[in-house]
Amino acid sequence: MEALIKRLAEAWGPSGYEHHVRDLIRAEVEPLADELWIDPLGSLICRVGSGEKRIMTAAHMDEIGLIVGHLDRQGYARFSAIGSLFPAMLLGTRVRFENGVIGTLGVENPYSKRRSVYNLDDFFVDISASVDGNAEVHVGDPAGFVGEVVTRGERMIGKSLDDRTGCAIQIEAMRRLKESGTPHSVYFAFTVQEEVGSRGAQTAAYAIEPHLGIALDVTGAGDPPHGERVGVYLGNGVAIKARDAGLIVPAAIRDLFVQRAEDAGIPYQMEVIEGASTDGRVIQLARAGVPTGALSIPLRYVHTPSETLDLRDVQATLDLLVAILTGPVALGSEA
Repeated sequence: MEALIKRLAEAWGPSGYEHHVRDLIRAEVEPLADELWIDPLGSLICRVGSGEKRIMTAAHMDEIGLIVGHLDRQGYARFSAIGSLFPAMLLGTRVRFENGVIGTLGVENPYSKRRSVYNLDDFFVDISASVDGNAEVHVGDPAGFVGEVVTRGERMIGKSLDDRTGCAIQIEAMRRLKESGTPHSVYFAFTVQEEVGSRGAQTAAYAIEPHLGIALDVTGAGDPPHGERVGVYLGNGVAIKARDAGLIVPAAIRDLFVQRAEDAGIPYQMEVIEGASTDGRVIQLARAGVPTGALSIPLRYVHTPSETLDLRDVQATLDLLVAILTGPVALGSEA
């Protein structure tokens, strides 16, 4: 699991350009899926099982990044954000373009603004190759952040753990279901463009028309000093969502997830957050509506090159997902 997360997280794949990540995932899941296809927007969808109820799980393949909008007279690349970039995290970070060019994010007058908060417009990408010119980068070229994924005890640290970790969990869940079976038709969606509005999950859910949706993503941990006032901590288990900015989980779904965790002795914590959401926001609105829940992996330093998780939480999330997908599911009037 650790090696799989590392391989996926280090891959290049800003929103809208997920094809390299999708190729890695496809190689893993082709032997496991009863049916597999890529939808018109680029999401990879895999079915395991052939039961009456359709359950859709979703984890997004994309990562935050940037796209070149202008090359100024000095040859520096100005850019627009792909997803939510935090200016305080950018100075000195490196990005990689699809052709392999490495750029460094600089800022205008850095020493005169040492105590200032920068705006995104202050930044540029340094792509200088020599005194004679710059590396091969053009307007419209996207870039993702550079960073090796490393471990420190039970902790993994690196870029794009949001949400390549969820993708790895889905792959491992497919392996388990292939061995144990499932009474349902489970559709594992590896979605595109979540960081810019959950676009891939929206089209995938419309096509699948699930009876139950489950979003797999990360959630900000509240345990760093003066952190967010949320009761989610690294090492305390999978976070079962009750509410976020775009999804209120139906009580029957929330209680089902909690019961499965307690029955199996899986450590869990409850999640209520403000100001962020996941693919669950759009899955719930597909067609006539889909009862939707979410399982979250606690994460520190979200949307930075050093996102940090605890492998015990990853294991708990995988175990709970499998427990849900292999057991009976009562929805609506059946509950």
